[in-house]
Amino acid sequence: MNQKLFTNPFRPGAGHAPPYLAGREEEKKEFARLLGQSPVLDNLVLTGLRGVGKTVLLETFKPIAIQNGWLWAGTDLSEGATLSEDNIAIRILADLAPLVSGIKIADREMPAIGFRAEPQKQAVHLDYPTLRGIFDQTPGLVSDKLKAVLELVWKVLSGTKCRGIVLAYDEAQNLSDQAASGQYPLSLLLDVFQSIQKRGLPFLLVFTGLPTLFPKLVDARTFAERMFHVVVLGRLNEKDSRDAILKPISDQDCLVRFTDKGVAEIIRHSGGYPYFIQFLCREFYDTYLQHRASGQEKPQVRVAQMVQKLDSDFFAGRWSRVTDRQRVLLAVIAQLPNCDEEFTPTEIVAMSDEKLTKGFSASHVSQMLLKLSDSGLVYKNRHGKYSFAVPLLGQFIRRQQNGINGDTPL
Repeated sequence: MNQKLFTNPFRPGAGHAPPYLAGREEEKKEFARLLGQSPVLDNLVLTGLRGVGKTVLLETFKPIAIQNGWLWAGTDLSEGATLSEDNIAIRILADLAPLVSGIKIADREMPAIGFRAEPQKQAVHLDYPTLRGIFDQTPGLVSDKLKAVLELVWKVLSGTKCRGIVLAYDEAQNLSDQAASGQYPLSLLLDVFQSIQKRGLPFLLVFTGLPTLFPKLVDARTFAERMFHVVVLGRLNEKDSRDAILKPISDQDCLVRFTDKGVAEIIRHSGGYPYFIQFLCREFYDTYLQHRASGQEKPQVRVAQMVQKLDSDFFAGRWSRVTDRQRVLLAVIAQLPNCDEEFTPTEIVAMSDEKLTKGFSASHVSQMLLKLSDSGLVYKNRHGKYSFAVPLLGQFIRRQQNGINGDTPL
């Protein structure tokens, strides 16, 4: 068999587009609907656990926006960009500048140089130095300065075919106010865009981030609840999961095939999370090719091998940072039938009384959940319930206790 045919089509890297994007058509339609607003009433928050494909989906929104006549700007929001009000404002200026830097707004007369030379005129474009100059020269607070820049940008663009500007920011859960230093970049951002949208300027905010993002927005400004439409990305259903597994093979005319049982096992162990589907399928391909190269005519790659690799590469690093007592608590949570959805401290206490010789008290559970939240393993939603912040963490914990059950060939 010609191994050149076996280019691995699966890509489980952070933010890497899969060979086939399954099951996100409704979200694309929803984004297209938001682009049809006039004026902009709803911005978009795209949220979900790591591994559900938020970054990949955000990238698919960009061509939709451009096809609908909108300009697109955006990037990852680093912690540094949100340290101060000036930082977040400059982040926005830097993102806007490439969109409008080719637009001429004036001529600047240059002084004559040399004997009897005529004065020269130099075009002034709406590039970053110009935007920054307007920002610096506008009197008032940072919010006044940023509004002045946004108003000028749209004044210039309103005479073109442009319908609006999308400002799209990934990892937006990094946004936060810094009360200790007197800096409120998140509140500034919400105030400025609510103000300009009320005046009819077509700027659309699109944020993607972990489930802690939307509560942060509402805590900063209560009107954020009415300012954003929230789309929660979850796991793929069985049909879409099958498509994500099988269509890349069909598209590339691969000679390798998964068995029906193998597909079912990948769906079961991935939980329908796109990252895990990509990971398990990629590992199967790599392992299969290695077996063929070693002379095996009909290699059989077992589910257990792939899941062990997933545990080692994805979960083990997080698990190693957990204390022994925290592991006991997490093991109790993993026994809850609703552990992959939402759970309460009361449910944890009851399960600990059932499973442990000496259960956890309510106060102890609350304290430990707070520490686990700080370490990024759980998070508290707006209704006072908790969820695992890492997809399928409950399954991993149970495997640590019971071993991997699955020797099905793929």
